[in-house]
Amino acid sequence: MSETEALREAVIPELPNYYRGKVRENYDLPDGRRIIIASDRLSAFDRAIACIPYKGQVLTQTARFWFENTADICPNHVLEYPDPNVVVGQRLEILPVEIVVRGYLAGTTGTSVLTMYKQGQREIYGIRFPDGLRDNEALPEAIITPTSKAFDGGHDEPLSPQEIVGGGLLSQEQWDTVSAHALALFARGQAMARERGLILADTKYEFGTDGEGRILLADEIHTPDSSRYWFAQSYPERFAKGEKPESFDKDFVRNWVAARCDPYNEPIPEIPDELIAQTSQVYIRAFETITGTAFAPPPAGEPPLERIRRNLARYF
Repeated sequence: MSETEALREAVIPELPNYYRGKVRENYDLPDGRRIIIASDRLSAFDRAIACIPYKGQVLTQTARFWFENTADICPNHVLEYPDPNVVVGQRLEILPVEIVVRGYLAGTTGTSVLTMYKQGQREIYGIRFPDGLRDNEALPEAIITPTSKAFDGGHDEPLSPQEIVGGGLLSQEQWDTVSAHALALFARGQAMARERGLILADTKYEFGTDGEGRILLADEIHTPDSSRYWFAQSYPERFAKGEKPESFDKDFVRNWVAARCDPYNEPIPEIPDELIAQTSQVYIRAFETITGTAFAPPPAGEPPLERIRRNLARYF
């Protein structure tokens, strides 16, 4: 499959209440179900910069693997999978707090504990950090670093549990529930990743409430896009040398673009097919390593959108 055959759009006029996200297309059915179609768009620099063949299927099927392997810990929104790129779930009221769980002092964004720690902060997310920690060092125990969920293009802001409950974002009972679920999900994820030779360093979760107020896990779980995975075998030596841990390097395209233009203000140059293919192979490798199963691309010959339309016809 080439980029031109990848799933760039998934606009299906017969389905109601269309909403387009950066990567996913969403349709809300009148009966309270939501159809979520994962496109192959690669989002970076606040826009879609390329299409990576099979990316949408990898994300959907990786999340499926984890939803099925964690349903005993926390209920989730999944109802069925009518297509490799599609999940049908319960429509939820998404809670306004994004739950990030971290097992290591890592990250590059302004809300990462490593960034704040290197700026000299020691009281972060309501947690006291000791002096002397090194980049990518294992924390004594997994911690939750919640942020306000940015809607409509806003920026995430760090929050403490006191601010979450005191500010009325979540009730104490809701906070207790999502934090317990998040730590248990992360512990399961780390244990299963370890069996595959991986370190699950950190991840993010989204939770929502159904019509009865029950808290369910939504969106995705432990995918290569929502989580930081490192290779366990090379981690000790790289950490000892102060080197960046080895990971699934999905940033071929992002790095190539950033080296050639100001991607926030200038047109994106035409991206070589070789880089697109490399990135696609990284996503497939990530799926196979994380899940321990072989990737099964759909039969060739039918464009992805035609296949998805056929598989979703009963919802029209």
